Amino acid sequence: MHPSHVVLGPPEPACTLVLDSPHSGQWLPDDFGAVLPAEALRDGEDCFIDELYEPATARGVPLLAATFARTYLDPNRHAGDVDPELLAEPWPGALQPSGKARVGKALIWRTLDDGRPIYDRRLSLAEVQSRIDRFHAPYHAALRALLDRAHERFGVVHHINCHSMNAVSGAMAEGGAGVPRADIVLGDRDGTTCAPAFTAFVRQAFEGFGYSVKVNDPFKGVELVRAYADPAVGRHSLQVEINKRLYMEQGATPRKSAGFATLQAHLVQLVEALLLRFGAPAQPLPAR
Repeated sequence: MHPSHVVLGPPEPACTLVLDSPHSGQWLPDDFGAVLPAEALRDGEDCFIDELYEPATARGVPLLAATFARTYLDPNRHAGDVDPELLAEPWPGALQPSGKARVGKALIWRTLDDGRPIYDRRLSLAEVQSRIDRFHAPYHAALRALLDRAHERFGVVHHINCHSMNAVSGAMAEGGAGVPRADIVLGDRDGTTCAPAFTAFVRQAFEGFGYSVKVNDPFKGVELVRAYADPAVGRHSLQVEINKRLYMEQGATPRKSAGFATLQAHLVQLVEALLLRFGAPAQPLPAR
């Protein structure tokens, strides 16, 4: 049976830092039923993000990564963020809309970034609930377990929710298409999901590497930083969006660019700096 997610690095947090990559998966489950070709269904993928951060696992940092495609189900949404326009029947439970259904990108995507419909039909309640049970719930349970164990051991946990973004906004984005984006966008939901010092430290580190950085513009962070954050008790979550132009060539077949190695080295330096500043320093794990 294909796993819905993997945990790279130590099974138990060896430090206060936890990483997760919810959108780097490529697996298209057999019951997807999309009408678009497989290459098009990589539209929402955070290509290579899990690979960029994987060296951090040698510093004792666990990295949770989804294996399934974001277009099949987006774990960075509330389980009740269901798009009514995609359903064949009324949703029986309480809805928790994020506003993403308006652009076809709620829990289960209805359209791609360019507006193309993913399905030629509506989905049954049974289909949607099955995806939640098999993919959304296990991913959230795995992340919560990692965060809880780090918090129990150290009294604090610093969570980085790892993403990438297109160089410019797409047709379905707020503000319209073609808007250039910064190199890095940090999202702490207007200062509610982590201590200001954590956001400021990450911002200064990226700026020190020479990257342009914005905070909460245009991405503030969504469910995975909202759901488990509570800065008052030492639970800090920050979303980090990396511009794809820094490390890959976008096209029909995504490829790493010459910038991949440089960016990866900077992310390792960031992780090491975070461990020294905010948590128990982690020792390198034995070679595998």
